[in-house]
Amino acid sequence: MPRTTRSPTILAAAAACVWLAAIADAQPAPPLEGTYWRATELAGKPIPTQEVEREPHLVFQPLGRISGADGCNTVTGSYQLKADTISFTQLAGGTQTACLNRRELERTFRDALRAAARLVVTGNRLELFNASGRRTAAFVGGEQAGSGPLAGTSWRLVRFQGGDDTSLTPDDRSKYTIAFGTDGQVTARIDCNRGRGTWKPSGVSQVALSPLALTRAQCPAGSMHDQIVKQWTSIRTYLLREGHLFLVLAADGGTYEFEAAR
Repeated sequence: MPRTTRSPTILAAAAACVWLAAIADAQPAPPLEGTYWRATELAGKPIPTQEVEREPHLVFQPLGRISGADGCNTVTGSYQLKADTISFTQLAGGTQTACLNRRELERTFRDALRAAARLVVTGNRLELFNASGRRTAAFVGGEQAGSGPLAGTSWRLVRFQGGDDTSLTPDDRSKYTIAFGTDGQVTARIDCNRGRGTWKPSGVSQVALSPLALTRAQCPAGSMHDQIVKQWTSIRTYLLREGHLFLVLAADGGTYEFEAAR
């Protein structure tokens, strides 16, 4: 009976695969809480590239809370984790944006959380499985949400300088405030409404803001409310200079200048 032999090349390739797998498993996992977990797969299908402000993601908060986005709207809720067993409850949407071309993505994201029964983190990859062992979602851990120079700072609006040289100033600076939490949460007062969302550094002097979940009061005429809400997720760059924060819109759309809040 002939013997089967393996060439040195095949053996070396197999050994290399084992070595690479060992390195991947040895990579330190980012902390579950506070990390920006970007969804890469839902229901066995890869997620198409999204705009930053629509990117499906999760941020695990202290005290068993979560925040994030489903590809269209913000998501908040609670989670319980014991060993690798997990359940998500009280899931709710903050914003009420109608995203007709992302309705399926929104539904699949929320279904993945509701069906999750087990959580596995390997390196910077987080996976959710249902009770039958089928993977419902996969995430990649990115930048630490709530880290960097903005973490733990609070600001109030001084002025808006438009790209067309128009300038707007609030009637009362204390009615337009932003606070960047160290847990990846951002809270804001925009005139007559208050809102909450998430933030994360996205590069050197870059910031990504999720849509805000806002109260729904009707602000008076002359308010800067509608403009700020519309432009919120278009903020891309920040600059800290002499105690002031400058938030710059994409495509030279203008700059919001803030001073430190007391």
